[in-house]
Amino acid sequence: MKRRQRRLGRPSREEAELLEDYILEVASELFFANGYGETSIELLARQAGVSKRTVYDRIGDKAGVFKAVMRRVVEGLRPPDVASLFVGDDLAEILTRLSRAVLRAALQPEAIALHRLIIAEAGRFPELAELFAHRPGSQEAIERISALLQAHDRPNRQKIAEFAAAQFLQMTIAVPQRRAMGMGTPMSEAELDGWAVQTVRLFLAGWEGLSGASGKQAARQRR
Repeated sequence: MKRRQRRLGRPSREEAELLEDYILEVASELFFANGYGETSIELLARQAGVSKRTVYDRIGDKAGVFKAVMRRVVEGLRPPDVASLFVGDDLAEILTRLSRAVLRAALQPEAIALHRLIIAEAGRFPELAELFAHRPGSQEAIERISALLQAHDRPNRQKIAEFAAAQFLQMTIAVPQRRAMGMGTPMSEAELDGWAVQTVRLFLAGWEGLSGASGKQAARQRR
């Protein structure tokens, strides 16, 4: 990541407006290079050329800074028009489109660096796992996919649909992400495309069985 050059002394108006983003840019570099434990507010302030008070006032403590960095990464990976991914009548086609978009985002260098950091540091700093579990965009994705499943299959089956949506995301990301992190050979573009298609095919087979079984169970309970 190329860092902006910042003049010493009193910042200009333009620098003041960009200061928070600049601090987060520096924080991203430090977290990804040194880890969470070795990155302190003092180090961040020194590297960014600001006071510790400026960091605390504008962003927060270290956990707050990391959360802001995570949000910055997630927002940077977000497709420009998320709503367009959900357009259409064919559920398999929509899910395949979503799977490809999720894979593109999850395999970006920034996303891999963030995931690697969480895995390396979560044992020492459990708050990281908590922050990652509630990372920006994660719940939104589950809710959107859940709504999609209900709209195309069984309305008012929110719990089942949310469970299925979470599993769909894991099925899509888990193996390609691990391989991108060095636990296996990274997938080629052709392999990723095939992975998206096959994942959707397997997911829909399970979803149809799950929602169908739930419907039969509900019918038995009404007897």
